Amino acid sequence: MDFFEQIEERRGHKSQPHDEDLFLKIETEIREGLAAYWETASRILEGSGTLLMKASESYYAMKNNFFSMLFLYSYHRAGISRGPRIMYVAINQCLRGMVTGCDNILDNEYKKTLDTDLPQGGTRFRSVLDIMVSDRVIFDILLKAMETGYLSREKLIKACALSLHALLRSGVQEASEENGIAGILPPEEVLRSVHHYKTGLLFQAPWHIPRLLEDMPQIQIHSMMDALYNLGMGCQMMDDMVDLSNDIRNRRHNYVLSLLYHDSGEEARKKVTILASDNISYGNEDILDSFPHVKAAVSKKAIYFLETGLKTLFDPGHQFLVEPAISFLSKRIGAALIRLE
Repeated sequence: MDFFEQIEERRGHKSQPHDEDLFLKIETEIREGLAAYWETASRILEGSGTLLMKASESYYAMKNNFFSMLFLYSYHRAGISRGPRIMYVAINQCLRGMVTGCDNILDNEYKKTLDTDLPQGGTRFRSVLDIMVSDRVIFDILLKAMETGYLSREKLIKACALSLHALLRSGVQEASEENGIAGILPPEEVLRSVHHYKTGLLFQAPWHIPRLLEDMPQIQIHSMMDALYNLGMGCQMMDDMVDLSNDIRNRRHNYVLSLLYHDSGEEARKKVTILASDNISYGNEDILDSFPHVKAAVSKKAIYFLETGLKTLFDPGHQFLVEPAISFLSKRIGAALIRLE
């Protein structure tokens, strides 16, 4: 039974009113926050000559907004009230639009944020537009919050700066790999110097503005930020499994690659060297199956990070969702994780 089936199954039991109430709230608030983002973007584009289409139902689907759901869950756990929660959902969609747009340009691909009537071939400019519009939507949302008295002018300016700072360290790390890496770092150094910035801190970005604007004990904030950090690191472990062959060819940092090169003997080191210089395309499974101890080690590390993060994030009544959440993420990312023991 997957993550969402578990929630639906619990909703059928009258003995679990808390589960039903919370996840119905989250589903409603995700929809309202995403609608606020889309409607603001549409208004900003009005008169520009570029039309934003009506949002599809898939845009609002919980399965397509899994991380947004987890970020929103963390706001519930911390006790943030409903109005600000919806605002932060919209702001997080702006951050998502900017990150996705940048990744699209760097990776020469296009994963859609906004659905406009721009020519289909212009994928790079679509990404640029997604970034520009998302940046303006953040300001518009914060300006409205200032006009209602929720934050001061000074905090609006600081919040706008934080929306950049939240993403910048991850972006700087990505930029350091654009022309390829000079050498393969040891595994623990990859975690400390690369993945810490690339994904760990990036997953804490949804808390940068709330921690500025919300009056709550720091221990609550730090607990949720630690949970999201570990979740991000676990997802990066799975990404490294999926991206292994591409990262070898493109000379990018990868934890799996580092384990193969530094901790798996001369045979593995020679194979990595050949793969890096060979024009033949190798699948990740071909490489991982040749070194099952590495596959097992990375799977174990990924599960450790994910379990640690999710067990902290979910309240005691939702610990049953930890395994289904890991399974959902594994399938979504495409990683070949070993089964939880």
